Amino acid sequence: MLPSISVTSPVQGNGSLSSRDAARHTAGAKRYKYLRRLFRFRQMDFEFAAWQMLYLFTSPQRVYRNFHYRKQTKDQWARDDPAFLVLLSIWLCVSTIGFGFVLDMGFFETIKLLLWVVFIDCVGVGLLISTLMWFVSNKYLVKRQSRDSDVEWGYAFDVHLNAFYPLLVILHFIQLFFINYVILTDTFIGYFIGNTLWLTAVGYYIYVTFLGYSALPFLKNTVILLYPFAPLILLYGLSLALGWNFTHTLCSFYKYRVK
Repeated sequence: MLPSISVTSPVQGNGSLSSRDAARHTAGAKRYKYLRRLFRFRQMDFEFAAWQMLYLFTSPQRVYRNFHYRKQTKDQWARDDPAFLVLLSIWLCVSTIGFGFVLDMGFFETIKLLLWVVFIDCVGVGLLISTLMWFVSNKYLVKRQSRDSDVEWGYAFDVHLNAFYPLLVILHFIQLFFINYVILTDTFIGYFIGNTLWLTAVGYYIYVTFLGYSALPFLKNTVILLYPFAPLILLYGLSLALGWNFTHTLCSFYKYRVK
């Protein structure tokens, strides 16, 4: 566990931040600093990012505990180190290439699939979900007495990346070992295993997202973020009753994309 360190910022006589210090804490300044470090690999802490990826599976609460430390030491909830995003991008590339190989796609089809997964499934959908969650949490979940606090958009995007990583590993890595010989065999055991992996993956996404917003002390009623579990379980049971194979639908959609 990392130590909790309190850092005081330079303030003026009236207790407010100096103009120079305030400029450093604007969203634009934080974004510029993050993007500037994106191309400086020697400054990235890949070991710590790998640690986060491991604990997102085993104990995601510990990952968000570190976000508390960052708020105390650097006065921001969002990551200032893009190492996690870089490692996630590598995972996306490797797993998608593996997916293309298992589905017997050609070289150019695999490249097209990779572009779709990176820029649409991860980044595009992530931007949409992050913006929606950022708006909803600031609009409806902030405690009345904490109106001076708000959810950073960068933190909302970090929560999405945290939740997306387990989903990616389950559906684009673990599932590959069963996809051709079990999941796509049009048998009950096939779509039972496949749909159970989907249930686990989406369930992880919902739970890690909930943990991300419940970790913010100025938010209320974050338990509503767990409500999607009810329709998810209902859909899972319905899919087994109807013989609907989620993975088969995904593979057909991927092949349609790269035509």
